Amino acid sequence: MTYPTPDDITAAAALITGRVRHTPILKVEGAALGLPCPVTFKLEHTQVTGSFKVRGAFNTMLSKGVPPAGVVAASGGNHGAAVAYAATELGHRSVIFVPKAIAKEEKLRRMRMFGGEVILTDGAVEDCMAAYADHATKTGALSVHPYDTFPTLAGQGTVAREIEDQMAQSDLGGIDTILVSTGGGGLIAGVAAWFRDRVRVISVETEGTNTLARSLREGPDISVQATGIAASSLGGPRLGVMSYEVAKAHVDQAIVLPDAAVFDAAKRLWEGTRLVGEPGSAVALAALTSGAYVPGKDERVCVLLCGGNAEPDWFV
Repeated sequence: MTYPTPDDITAAAALITGRVRHTPILKVEGAALGLPCPVTFKLEHTQVTGSFKVRGAFNTMLSKGVPPAGVVAASGGNHGAAVAYAATELGHRSVIFVPKAIAKEEKLRRMRMFGGEVILTDGAVEDCMAAYADHATKTGALSVHPYDTFPTLAGQGTVAREIEDQMAQSDLGGIDTILVSTGGGGLIAGVAAWFRDRVRVISVETEGTNTLARSLREGPDISVQATGIAASSLGGPRLGVMSYEVAKAHVDQAIVLPDAAVFDAAKRLWEGTRLVGEPGSAVALAALTSGAYVPGKDERVCVLLCGGNAEPDWFV
């Protein structure tokens, strides 16, 4: 299967330039987080819609073109907000299908604030995906998939391109390892498609959202009923087909953690930096704070804080 190359990701970066923020990195001393080593954070939760998803949304719309019927998406929140924002910025209508079971009011509010029409669906995430696909078929709207198309992965990969450039120009001089929270796999697949085998790519999930770990163990034909604190951030029922192929080839390790480790990581992040991310962001950091991933001496580690669309006191 063909998935994005670094050249494709560079082309996506040029296409979305000026539409998304070039988010900063922040090097934090280990002691502030209760760790023996420093950590560099990519502050993607400060992105224009509060998550990385806007990169793939813009790349999809700009590379494919949008029909008069507008765009349609299915989302627990971040993808929906990104699609709504990108569509509105480009002058298009957007409809977002959201599973009622995992809908969070903060994320619904942001989707509507960015101009999306929100439709809540009953049943599981898979039922929501079916409803969104049916809408695309009936109306002719452009389907903007959250994690399983070439332009989505290429767009998400632009964040890895930024990270490598920023860390190379910092006093660190480069990057050895990146920790990425995984849901449907679009982000980690984009990141791994950029880095290939030049940087160690580590997936981090919770026990209730362990799509990548299960897929690598059991194969891609699984169905995960998302539960727990990260369900609205990372609650994909399975990995995308393309994401699965990238993960098999270029993801080095899949870590699965309990929710308690995520709460602890979020508290340490707040106490040590006064930064607040959503649960999905804290999941990546939890690999370090829980001891599930122990960096080697002088290993240059980046934690990707992927989103910030949650109530600011969720971890208290």
